[in-house]
Amino acid sequence: MTPEQSPLFDAPTPLMVLVRPQMGENIGASARAMLNFGCARMRLVAPRDGWPNPRATAMASGASPVLDRAGVFDTLPEAIGDCDYVYATTARGRGLTKPVLTPERAMQEARAMLGAGKRVAVLFGPERAGLENPDVARANAIITVPVNPAFYSLNLAQCVLLVAYEFARLGHDAPAEVMEMAGTDFATAIEREKLGDHVEEKLESAGFFFPPAKAPTMRLALRNMWARLALTRADVQILHGMLRQLTRGSGR
Repeated sequence: MTPEQSPLFDAPTPLMVLVRPQMGENIGASARAMLNFGCARMRLVAPRDGWPNPRATAMASGASPVLDRAGVFDTLPEAIGDCDYVYATTARGRGLTKPVLTPERAMQEARAMLGAGKRVAVLFGPERAGLENPDVARANAIITVPVNPAFYSLNLAQCVLLVAYEFARLGHDAPAEVMEMAGTDFATAIEREKLGDHVEEKLESAGFFFPPAKAPTMRLALRNMWARLALTRADVQILHGMLRQLTRGSGR
């Protein structure tokens, strides 16, 4: 399936509206960030260097279909005229009375509205100084990313990526952690037990358990360590082989 045929283009996702973007490269990078996280609906307001832009297409790489389908408007009111709810991304205080949300909370709201058949847009300002107050005034709410207050400037595509990521993350149940087993399985309890026996046998021969009064505590700590480690069968086999080779190498 080619990107043009992807159902992503028909999915209910936020409109990513780039307001007066300056560099074609940033428009292309924004398209890539969007498509990475399942957002394919872009609108452009008065791009500085005109449209289409070959630099945007080059930077977009496989995400060029996002650019091909992007809507281009002369003014912001035209670009958001059919939208039911609009967010403006900005890191600076604007002296405007509006709710200010994190990307996570905003995309939670956006998902609910999109699910109810509403059209939602997110505004991103030009690279030099971001959205202007008249732009922000047209939004229903503000999205602010909790960044370092001593350096809050985000690249346009980075900001788009953060919002698109939060939208995508809230839409699926990806596990927080998985273990890639690479063709093996976790060691069974009996395999860990036999490894422990082998280790203790070699350590006993080497005089490790000294003084004798501390030997039970030392053995217990070793058994606890083997159980605590997420050993695979391949790990156990390697450790057995290491122990055998070390014994041969020492001549004992």
